[in-house]
Amino acid sequence: MKVIMTTKVDPASMNIREKLVENFGFKEVEGEFDGNPVYRRGDEVILTTGGEMIYYDNLDTAIERGLGLKPEFIVFASRHSSRQKLPALTVHVTGNWGKAMYGGRDESLAIAHPVAMKLALLKLNELNNLGWTVCYEATHHGPSELSVPSMFIEIGSSREEWVNDRAGEILSETIVHVLAEMDSRWPFKQVIGIGGGHYAPKQTRRALEGDLAFGHIAPKYAHPVAERLIKRAIERTYGGVEAVYVDWKGSKGETRQLARKIAEELGLEFIRD
Repeated sequence: MKVIMTTKVDPASMNIREKLVENFGFKEVEGEFDGNPVYRRGDEVILTTGGEMIYYDNLDTAIERGLGLKPEFIVFASRHSSRQKLPALTVHVTGNWGKAMYGGRDESLAIAHPVAMKLALLKLNELNNLGWTVCYEATHHGPSELSVPSMFIEIGSSREEWVNDRAGEILSETIVHVLAEMDSRWPFKQVIGIGGGHYAPKQTRRALEGDLAFGHIAPKYAHPVAERLIKRAIERTYGGVEAVYVDWKGSKGETRQLARKIAEELGLEFIRD
């Protein structure tokens, strides 16, 4: 079962849910989750909660306990907020390189799905006729305690964008595309990313223009990153990792050298950009 997770407290999330139900054949079925209706289409369900999704650790367990459904992948349909109020369509996996300020646990990473995230990035870019930024975000916030792969897909970065009908259509179509295509064989090279800013400009460009598919991204502001956390990012990547990518100028010396050492130790390709 593939789960699209939404929340009533988020206008972008409700915008996306509305477009999914209106345009893609999801029908309300018997049962409730967190007191909210359940919508289903084949092996895909839309669930809704009443709180902030970033704090919903062990969501997969709650779904199985509450509905008897075993999730294999969760996509969180969400808003993105920023001080700059940059209009953007973004995708990322969750987790905390340090202290858990916004959900999840300290130094804990969710399971990344690089293929799903790259498919989302490509589709967002293809459908984007708004002139907005399309990008990866670095790994951040919760939930981090999930036993199945997941990703956040977001509309940013102010209420004006969150309720934009076209943005809701783009996000809903992208989600449907990802869920349909993520299990196919794709000629992508799965990597973890080290360095760069929060909006991962180099990683985004490499994914849009080439074969790299990023899972976890550790931005420069999170450096230095402990060796065990870089290795954990590799372990917490669905389908494994073939290479370690470093934005060289966008990384602190200690962390970029550590990334090279880990790549050599594990027999992974080292990509310096």
